[in-house]
Amino acid sequence: MADERAWTATWLKTGRDAFAEMLAAIERATRSICLETYICDDSDVSRRFRAALIAAIGRGVRVRVLIDAFGSLELRNAFWQPLVKAGGAFRWFNPLTLNRLAYRNHRKLLVCDGNVAFIGGYNISSAYDGDGVSSGWRDLGLRLTGDIVSALAESFELLFAKADFKHRLLPPLRRRGTAILESGLRWKLLLNIPSFRHRAVKRTLVEDLRHARSVCIESGYFLPTWRIRHRLLRLARSGVRVRLILAGRSDVWLAQLAGRRLYEAFMKAGVEIYEYQPQILHAKLVVIDDTVYAGSCNLDLRSLNFNYELMVRMQDASLAAEAREMFEKDLENSRRIDPATWRHERNIWTKWREDVAHFLLTRIDPFVARWQLKLLR
Repeated sequence: MADERAWTATWLKTGRDAFAEMLAAIERATRSICLETYICDDSDVSRRFRAALIAAIGRGVRVRVLIDAFGSLELRNAFWQPLVKAGGAFRWFNPLTLNRLAYRNHRKLLVCDGNVAFIGGYNISSAYDGDGVSSGWRDLGLRLTGDIVSALAESFELLFAKADFKHRLLPPLRRRGTAILESGLRWKLLLNIPSFRHRAVKRTLVEDLRHARSVCIESGYFLPTWRIRHRLLRLARSGVRVRLILAGRSDVWLAQLAGRRLYEAFMKAGVEIYEYQPQILHAKLVVIDDTVYAGSCNLDLRSLNFNYELMVRMQDASLAAEAREMFEKDLENSRRIDPATWRHERNIWTKWREDVAHFLLTRIDPFVARWQLKLLR
């Protein structure tokens, strides 16, 4: 990586490696720890994190934990009580209420001492504790250092302060025409808040796709907005190689069905579609030429329009090259969908289910979210 930049990024290629790096950073922390996640289960992995955080409190470290109330619906309140009793702070994000149920904090973030941060798709769950091939869900993350970390820490401060949701819609920290939180030398932190208009990730992604020469996307949940679909189809029709690795195995069957409804149109335009086979795919990765997007945001309507999300856009040739290497390796464990046989592989019942799933996720879910959004303004 270039010496001139004020930040570094290291790929965390498996859940096993990511958890080891995160726990090591917690154990080295001397001043502060901020942990934020969508899902936390009561498992060996989460108990290891809880123990490490309590030990940090014993060293005098300020520890705060923020967990989404819906994403961790099965986690009992008592799980984090030992941390609170030790002197740490714990909050549920957006406690469950019907009139704001649609708006969730889907971010995953760990910041230690304000100088190292971890982002990506990894929740604090045993489901990710593996190599993504023989065991554990397939996911990706990044270890970040440098000036980008302070921007990530600032985003945590905002959500932690407003976690109880006794407020109107959370604003971005700084408005610059979109919800871009901060930017530096060849990086931008894209902070998504509930909105159906100028969302940071989708607006920036559409701009990068405008003149793309190659596109690699890996996404566990794929149901992009109309503009992103249009850009991808237009690129493929013009001869640009567009490749997608999507979920062959999914924990959300409705999302998988809705996404598969798009396959025929995409393949007709020339898009190459692959489905990851060994494990559930949960990765969020976009590589456009020498630009990389990584973070918590899926390429589906929920993440792009009405979740709280964070995504980092990085322009770096070596980082992008390494991302493409990971993509190629995942291709080895993926099955290419054959345009010639795809239509005949699915019976009428399967196609009907795809239509219903697509309708629910593109019409009903956004309708409910729009109604609840009015209550937050």
